[in-house]
Amino acid sequence: MQLDHDQLHKLLALLGDSDIQELKLEGDDFRLEVRRNLPGLPAQVIHAPLAAPLQPAPTAMAPAVAAPSAPPPAAPAVRSDLLEITAPMVATFYRSPAPGEDPFVEPGTRISSGQTVCILEAMKLMNELESEVSGEVVEILVENGTPVEFGQVLMRVKPV
Repeated sequence: MQLDHDQLHKLLALLGDSDIQELKLEGDDFRLEVRRNLPGLPAQVIHAPLAAPLQPAPTAMAPAVAAPSAPPPAAPAVRSDLLEITAPMVATFYRSPAPGEDPFVEPGTRISSGQTVCILEAMKLMNELESEVSGEVVEILVENGTPVEFGQVLMRVKPV
């Protein structure tokens, strides 16, 4: 399947309406990179790779231009001794690998750096979110199956 001009335009419009700051698509005969810097957004504690379907695209591209969007929903007051795991993209939050399976983590679970703590679904792609910190999960602030915004706090961890 080819990615025509209209599909590319729609993709860039969707990216322009989202809080995604960087997207890279690579194929055998093309490479697409879209980057932007949205001022005022918080730094990320957790990073996950963005995955997207690989489809051929035209080689001449203009970067997406987007207006700044509203900040993510405010999280409850935070204790200074806790680290936050935030959403690196706009997506749907899932606590377990599949419906009916045990969640990746629960409050009280000890996690280590590199351990999967949830799945973020974006554009029908499942992205495992790996922790960059070790510690004990104190709070999970998002309900399973709910949409999350870029930078939204998902969990709080007490470092060990």
